[in-house]
Amino acid sequence: MLTRIARAGEFFFFLILTFTLALLPFGVARRFGACAGRLLYRLWGSRRRIALENIGEASSRGALPDAPPPEEIAIGCFENLGVSFVELAKVYYGFGGGLLGSITCKGDEWIRSRQPGRGVIFVTAHAGNWELLALKTGLEFGGIGVVARPLYNPYLNRFLERARARFGNKVIYKKGALRPLLSTLKSGGMAGILMDQAVIKEEGRIIEFLGRGAWTTRMPVVLAKRTGAAIHPAFIKRTASGHEITFCPETDLSGTEEEALRRLNLTIENFVRENPSQWLWIHRRWKRVGPSAAENKPQKAKSPLTGKSS
Repeated sequence: MLTRIARAGEFFFFLILTFTLALLPFGVARRFGACAGRLLYRLWGSRRRIALENIGEASSRGALPDAPPPEEIAIGCFENLGVSFVELAKVYYGFGGGLLGSITCKGDEWIRSRQPGRGVIFVTAHAGNWELLALKTGLEFGGIGVVARPLYNPYLNRFLERARARFGNKVIYKKGALRPLLSTLKSGGMAGILMDQAVIKEEGRIIEFLGRGAWTTRMPVVLAKRTGAAIHPAFIKRTASGHEITFCPETDLSGTEEEALRRLNLTIENFVRENPSQWLWIHRRWKRVGPSAAENKPQKAKSPLTGKSS
């Protein structure tokens, strides 16, 4: 009972905060978001340390050539989170139509020219305002299924699920995702998967990422090979005039599964190198692995969808 009341209180506070932000002019809201991000950098010590550790490790391995100092990248990461939050507040309350309309898209011809009836898997990362990427992609292509984990607060989870659905998308929760994903892709639909967070060993393989082995989900490659869907990496970045989405050509799945996963990781690496402050450095991307990619040999793993070994 107390937990339910506490979560209801959290949700009520969230509604007051986000609705207030949604009413602000865009310029004011974004400045507020940037300031809030910088404040969060100072206050959220545990995540600040993770970000600085991750950036420093990648830099020491030569994975971020010519990048700004680690602290500058980390502060930019927190600012991006703050600005993204206020942007989504405006969109979810119906005040962000102009924002979505101003997002430019590059490479969408790769998607529009695909074979009729062939499904598409959009692989992306926690980069830029990734929620806007999902919303804009859904608007452009008639809705996509987005794989996600449910939030711990059920009231907030329902709010976000309804907001996402209002723009044509459908949330597919990771637990039990196999059937809806297969159905979506086999019928020529589209799905979006974030693949830049560490997974448990039963769901992934250790693949090099920014100079070091990282547990990487097998889900996109497994789904593509079972359904014949095309994998197209897609990223959104913040620009001086707004946001820009880039849809990449279809990923080559020839060779081993490890080789295909490495190609996907490389597309994320390229984004991070070009836009280091717009990636989510506060996640422990390299947990449960040794100090170098060379020491982390690919291991026999179970399917992230079926649980069977491969």
